[in-house]
Amino acid sequence: MKNILYLFLFIFQISIAQTAFEKGNAFYQKEKYQEAITSYESILKSGKQSSDLYFNLGNCYYKLHQVAPAIYNYEKALLINPNDKDLKTNLGFAQKMAIDDIKVIPKVGFHKIIKDFTSSFHYDTWAWIAVSFAFLFLLFFIGYYFSQTTLLKRIFFSGMFILLLAISVSVSSGIYEKMQYENEKPAIVFSEIVSVKSEPKNSSPDAFVLHEGTKVYILESIANWKKIELTDETTGWIETSAIKELK
Repeated sequence: MKNILYLFLFIFQISIAQTAFEKGNAFYQKEKYQEAITSYESILKSGKQSSDLYFNLGNCYYKLHQVAPAIYNYEKALLINPNDKDLKTNLGFAQKMAIDDIKVIPKVGFHKIIKDFTSSFHYDTWAWIAVSFAFLFLLFFIGYYFSQTTLLKRIFFSGMFILLLAISVSVSSGIYEKMQYENEKPAIVFSEIVSVKSEPKNSSPDAFVLHEGTKVYILESIANWKKIELTDETTGWIETSAIKELK
C-alpha cells in the first residue's frame, strides 16, 4: 500500500513540475521573463532539475540582462548535458556581457594530450563506450570459440586483443574524467564588483577585482573565505557570499 502511495505522490509531483514548466514556457513566449523565472524556480525548489530547465532559466536572465544568473544557469545546464551546442552558444553570448576578460592559459605537453582526448566525451558516455566494446568483445569471443579454421581464429583473437585494449582505454578515460569532475569546484561571481584579497581577511591588500559573471575555481575554504583560481592561474581569497558554487 505504501509503495502505491509513494508512486502516486511521485507521479503527482512530476505532473505539477510539468505544469509549472509549461506555464514558464508560456510566460517566456509572452516575454514575461520574471514570471517565467518564478515558475521555473518553483520547480527547482521542489527538488526537480534538468538541462532544459536551467537552459530556459538562463535564457530568461539573459533577456533581463542579468549576467551572473544567466551564466550560472547555462553552466548548470552544461553540467547535466555537456555536449549541447545550443547551450554552449548561449553561454558564449552571456559571457560577452561580463566585464572581466580572463585569459585561458593553455595546457601543454603530455597532460594536454590526455586531457584533450578524455574530455572528448562525458564520463557517462565513456562508460557506455566501454560497455559497447565489451559486447563486441563477447561477440568476437563467440566467433573465436566456434571458428573452424586457423585463419578465422587468428582474426577473432586479434580482434579480441584490440577490443580489450579499447575497453581499458575507455574505462581509464571515464575514471579520469570522473576524477576531474569531482575535483573541480567551479563557481560564478554574483557580486556586481568584489575585491579579491591576498589573504583571507578584510584588512589584507587587494590582489585584484572581479565583476559579476566571472567563473572561478575554488581551491580551499577558511571560515567565510574561499581561495579561488582563475583560468589564467591567478589566485586570491574571496568572501563566500560573493560567489555561488555550481556543484
